[in-house]
Amino acid sequence: MTTAKDLFTIAVDLAEETSVGQGDLSLALAGAELIDLIGAEAVSVDGDRIVPGASPAPDDQLMGEAAAALVRQEPWERIEDWLWRRGRDLSAAYQTALEETGELTPKRGGRLSFGSERVEAADTNARRRAAERWEEQEPVLAALASAVGIEGEDADEEPGFDDEAVTTVVAIVHDAVMELEAVRQRRSIENAAFANVWRGP
Repeated sequence: MTTAKDLFTIAVDLAEETSVGQGDLSLALAGAELIDLIGAEAVSVDGDRIVPGASPAPDDQLMGEAAAALVRQEPWERIEDWLWRRGRDLSAAYQTALEETGELTPKRGGRLSFGSERVEAADTNARRRAAERWEEQEPVLAALASAVGIEGEDADEEPGFDDEAVTTVVAIVHDAVMELEAVRQRRSIENAAFANVWRGP
């Protein structure tokens, strides 16, 4: 499984404990894809820009789509722009892909749902590997989960990364999620003000 699939699986597993916004998760999934592409040497990072490399993407359909979506001409795309562009509806794409492969199954009972449907992670080797990464608080997975509000046991500890490019991506994911929350709050205030105008004195 990829980091993005592991992150999605953890988000599903902890959905009843932590409410994860689909927009937040989509941004983090795009960041996870980029980090895996860096690990595969399919891309490198120059400052805050993504430079495509010659190595192929990991053998995964969604990762292949991510690699195909890279901007391959200068000026290279900024990481923040990639997160917003690639992240659009990415959470739904991962849910569909995992349902098709049997990694997600309809949830039996319960009041809470993930996305528009009640789903749960199937008991597979992939899910167990994701759970092991989470239990070990693997730095990249823990940092991306933290960005969307999922905190592990070592939430107070700052994760350390061996790769400066990974550090840059994680920081920009956190910034993008905060920006999305600011947009939500602004819209909420605007909608409340609009409602008050119609309500009158």
